[in-house]
Amino acid sequence: MIYLDNAATSFYRPKTVAEAVAEAINTMGNCSRGTYETALTSARTVYETRDLLSGLFHGDGPEQVAFTANSTESLNIAIKGVLDPGDRVVTTALEHNSVLRPLYEMERQGVDLVVVGCTGEMDQGGRSEKERHKGALDYDALKAAIIPGTKAVVCTHASNLTGNLVDIRRIGGWCREAGALFLVDASQTAGVFSIDMERDNIDILCFTGHKGLMGPQGTGGICVRKGIRVRPLLSGGSGIMTYSKTHPASMPTALEAGTLNAHGLAGLRAALLYIREQGDGTIRDRELALMRRFHDQVSAIPGVCIYGDFEQQERAAIVALNLGDEDSGEVSDYLAQEHGIYTRSGGHCAPLMHEALGTREQGAVRFSFSHFNTAEEVDLAAAALRAY
Repeated sequence: MIYLDNAATSFYRPKTVAEAVAEAINTMGNCSRGTYETALTSARTVYETRDLLSGLFHGDGPEQVAFTANSTESLNIAIKGVLDPGDRVVTTALEHNSVLRPLYEMERQGVDLVVVGCTGEMDQGGRSEKERHKGALDYDALKAAIIPGTKAVVCTHASNLTGNLVDIRRIGGWCREAGALFLVDASQTAGVFSIDMERDNIDILCFTGHKGLMGPQGTGGICVRKGIRVRPLLSGGSGIMTYSKTHPASMPTALEAGTLNAHGLAGLRAALLYIREQGDGTIRDRELALMRRFHDQVSAIPGVCIYGDFEQQERAAIVALNLGDEDSGEVSDYLAQEHGIYTRSGGHCAPLMHEALGTREQGAVRFSFSHFNTAEEVDLAAAALRAY
């Protein structure tokens, strides 16, 4: 098996992650639900995980990190927790449905939604194919859209389809100037690229634990800048203020209801310690080298069409492509059945990006790399694609 679907979920993880989960199942009780040793062990582990994440993202402290099951839950909490009917919100065509569908829901409730598209050189037929296939965010249009009175800007840090990295520092600056909240979806970048909530002017950061952070599925979170109030999506048991009729308002309890996935968070903690041990940029540089090696080989295949802006030096380790008019699902199935190479095909939950690229019907075959992959695996994947 050659696993090249790391943008969907990490498959290769540090062995310490599984070991930590196994140990937690046998040693940890319910976090914040008791003062006996197994409950305290759980509470300590959860707190340490919050602290590691706050440090990784340069947040406002561990108490500002609330845990969720994934980015989808985090984004629903963030979007529905800050927007009201009559508010104006700006987003982009690069977004995953985890951003778009909550925004469409809020639009139906009276929120004014503005979607900024991609750039392209214009000719009589519209954008040139070369520019269209880059799928590059139109920063001029985005800047023009972030006007005073805008309540929030919601955008991804990197497209899950093309791998194009978004300049969140620049956008964060525009948000500050306009007085808009800045919500960032870091699903494809957390654990791999530098994210600094203070430097980048991020008010709310949403992430999942099972991709670049290499933790277990069912882990994720939301980091909130101090002073920003987010209405909770859920209410219920919190372990504190039992006799109050309302859910606690202080972070992180405000955004956490019910029993946390402490066993999974123990695995996430182990992954975060591994990332810290690897050192800044080591994982990113390894992934980008593998991605470039693959791109250089497959770009020479006759009839191949590659999507994304590969002039970007920094980008997520993703190569999305098509072979002529071949259905992306057929190509992906061939790779899996004939060569044991696992990729992702179809729409990738990114409908507006596919419309921008012109691949709504065909979809695309996505290869996404982990630093645990090898150069040999990359070469075998390229060779299999040539043999199709």
